[in-house]
Amino acid sequence: MRGTTMGWTPADLPDLAGRHVVITGANAGLGFETARVLAGAGASLTFACRNRAKADAAVAQLVAEHPRAEVTVVDLDLADLSSVAAAAERLHAEGRAIDVLINNAGLMAIDEARTAEGLEMQYAVNHLAHFALTARLMPLVAASPQGRVVNVASMGHRAARGQADPRLEKPYDRWNAYFHSKLDNILFTSELQRRLASAGSHVSAMVAHPGGADTDLGFEGTGVSNLLMRRVARFVTQPAAAGALPIVRAATDRTLPPGAFVGPRFVVRGRTPVVERPSRRARDEQAARVLWEDSVLQSGLDPVAALG
Repeated sequence: MRGTTMGWTPADLPDLAGRHVVITGANAGLGFETARVLAGAGASLTFACRNRAKADAAVAQLVAEHPRAEVTVVDLDLADLSSVAAAAERLHAEGRAIDVLINNAGLMAIDEARTAEGLEMQYAVNHLAHFALTARLMPLVAASPQGRVVNVASMGHRAARGQADPRLEKPYDRWNAYFHSKLDNILFTSELQRRLASAGSHVSAMVAHPGGADTDLGFEGTGVSNLLMRRVARFVTQPAAAGALPIVRAATDRTLPPGAFVGPRFVVRGRTPVVERPSRRARDEQAARVLWEDSVLQSGLDPVAALG
C-alpha cells in the first residue's frame, strides 16, 4: 500500500472479507458510494439510516451489484438521542465487533430547527449524535484489533465565523451553523485520537472530507442559497463516487497516521485522496477539549470512558 503522500486509488484497498463496517446515512450520496466500494472489497456492512424504505432500496441496489455482499440495516434518527441509544443497543445485541465506524450522515444549510433538547439541528445531527453514537459503540470498535472511527467533515470548516452557540445562536445563519458543525467534526476527531492514545487504546480516529461532491446536501431548505444549490450544484461539483474516495481511504489505509485529515488532491475535487492540513482553528487543542467537555455534558456519554 502506498504511503500517505503518494497517490491512492481503490486498487490499493486490502481484502476486507470478514471486516464489519457501520456507516450512518449509507442509503444515498457519499454514504452509499462509500458502501459500494467497501462491499466490492468484501466488507460486510451495516447501514444506519433514518428512512427504512430508502435504506432497504439502497441495500437491494448494492446487493444487485455485489451479490455476495452482506448488508443489514439498523434504524437510526440522529435528531433523537434515544434513537441513537436504541440503534447502539441493537448492534450490541448482535455482538459483532465493528472494524470501522463511519460517521457520515449529516444536514447542510437547512431552515432553522431545534431538537427536543433545544440544540440547533445541524450541530445536533452532524456532531453531537455522532459523538454519542461513537461513545455507545466504542466497546464494539475496540473489540476489533484494527478498530477505527472515521468522521466525515467538510472543506467548509474553514469558513466558520465567530463562536457558535449550539443552544442560543441568534440570528440563525444556516451556512455558519453548518460550517461550525463541520469544524466540530475535526475537533472531535483530534481530541478523540489524543484521548485514545493517552488511554493506550489501539483504536484510531480519522477524519475525511469529500471536497465538492454531487449529492442532495444543501437542497433541503427554503433559503435562496438552497434554491441555487438545487439548480447549479451538480454542474460545479465532482461525482459523489469521487467524493467518497477520501472516506474510503480514511477507513482502510493502515499507513495513515492517527488523526489524519484526508481529502481530494485538489481540495475541491480529485480522484486521488491525500492527507491535508485542516485550518488553524481546527488544530486548536483547547477548543477541541472544550468541545469534548461540552459534548459529554450534553450527551451524558464519554467515548473513551466507554472503554472501561
